[in-house]
Amino acid sequence: MKRRTLIAGASALPLVSLVRPAAAQALKEIRMIESGGKSGESIDVGYGAPFTAKTGIKLVRESPGNLGKLQAMIASGKITAASFELGSGSMVQARKLGLIEKLDWAAINPMPMFVEAKNEYGFGYQYFSTIMAWHKGTKAPANWADFFNTKDFPGKRTIPDYPQYAIAFALLADGVPMDKLFPLDVDRALKKLLSIRKDISILWKAGAQPPQLLKDKEVQYAITWSGRVVEEPDLAYSFNGGMADLSYICTVKGAPKAEQEAMNKLYFEMSVPENQARAAGVIAYTGPSPVLDALLPKDRLGMFPTAKANKEVQWVQNPEWWSENGEMTNKKWEEFKLSL
Repeated sequence: MKRRTLIAGASALPLVSLVRPAAAQALKEIRMIESGGKSGESIDVGYGAPFTAKTGIKLVRESPGNLGKLQAMIASGKITAASFELGSGSMVQARKLGLIEKLDWAAINPMPMFVEAKNEYGFGYQYFSTIMAWHKGTKAPANWADFFNTKDFPGKRTIPDYPQYAIAFALLADGVPMDKLFPLDVDRALKKLLSIRKDISILWKAGAQPPQLLKDKEVQYAITWSGRVVEEPDLAYSFNGGMADLSYICTVKGAPKAEQEAMNKLYFEMSVPENQARAAGVIAYTGPSPVLDALLPKDRLGMFPTAKANKEVQWVQNPEWWSENGEMTNKKWEEFKLSL
């Protein structure tokens, strides 16, 4: 049919038949792939509920997610979710691979946020920390030099089988200041770790391992994720010299425009301090508001990564460095493990 014939035919129809009913155009739901567990529950409680109340759009969560899953989705051409949760390092990789969209921060217009959480390609919605922990009754280390001092602080250690969560602490123990950690001196860090190899009993892979090993007294000291230990009554911990990191919610490349616009509204809800406080009631991780402390339970404040007293004594992970140097570091890490 020629264009002029189509226009002529259309003009003969009643106007109402040319316009889709508003209800048919309305977005019913928006889908998110996230890490699951209590983190996912916290998204529903803190952010999904107010988002749906204001927009009428249901937030549907799916888990788990990882970079490979995002890559497969993009490669298939079937965008089944508008948003995707990624760790800081994975977000950098996804950006370089062209898997995620830039965020429209002007449209989001968030409430005040910590600067590292307001990324060009992702909303840093949840802080978590990697810290030291020990069983109560064990001699308490004050810093990472103490943690690596096996003479004055005897006992077995467990450390992550992930170099991005382990080697920087060896540099802190060896005298490198927190603000001078990057670029990481990997060889120096591994040498320091080898100096206590007889006291490293287990390299853990699952976050549930360190608290269990401590409670069973199979080890006396651990490098662990904060959310796993801060509410364990038999364990003690310190955020001093800990590593603060962020999980990001990112907009999937090629997501329909209407869904991207809906995500902007969800991102705004994730910037609201009161919503972040509700999310923190589900899991002891916190959002990026600098005024969040005042809204958190005073008796639990010391558990949260972004509590002022904790954030001030931590350093922030550098995903850009890991993106450039991760492969090299992983090879050296595998060689290091052969020496244990």
